[in-house]
This record gives sequence, structure tokens and C-alpha cells, in this order.
Amino acid sequence: MAIAAISISPVGAGVSVSRFVAAAIAVLEAQDRVRWQLDSMFTTLEGEPADLFPLMAAMQEAVFAAGAVRVGTVIKMDERRDKPGVRMEEKVRAVEAALADRPGRSKG
Repeated sequence: MAIAAISISPVGAGVSVSRFVAAAIAVLEAQDRVRWQLDSMFTTLEGEPADLFPLMAAMQEAVFAAGAVRVGTVIKMDERRDKPGVRMEEKVRAVEAALADRPGRSKG
């Protein structure tokens, strides 16, 4: 299993890109093989690479279909083969646990 972060940005489409993000998210909503989570800067995907790559391509195409003429896409992927089945929530919990162990840590 892999976890990927993807950000798809139309170039020259103005300041607000929410309609383009919505078009990409519609692709995710129409499928059931990949788990996903929307964030303020990236969308995190979780699944098998064979499912992730075509899905990311479809998301990019949806942004073009929504009217973009140029698109910049950033993808970061983490695939662990030594520990299969690691979920995105587990990765966050591991960092939160490490932070909680630090003396004098304040949340902010």
C-alpha cells in the first residue's frame, strides 16, 4: 500500500482555484478503491500504486476539463513494503506520540 499527496494547480486561472479542486475531488468521490482526505494544500490518497497512478491522472484531466489550459501537479508518494497496510492516520498518530513525549511541549 502507498500513501500519496497530490496538489493540482491550474496556472493562470486567477486567485481562487476551488472549482478546479472540486472537479478533481469529484473523480475521487466517483471511485471506491482509494481512500482519500482533503486538506488545505494537498489531497492525501491511500491505496495500491496501480490504483493511485491512473486516479491521479484522471484528477489532472478533470482540472483540464473544468477549463484549465495549463496545470502544475505535485505528487509525493510513500510506499512501504517492509510494513504493509500502514494507514495515513497511523503516520499522523506516530508523529503526535513523538511530540507528546517531548518535555515542555505546548500545542499551538
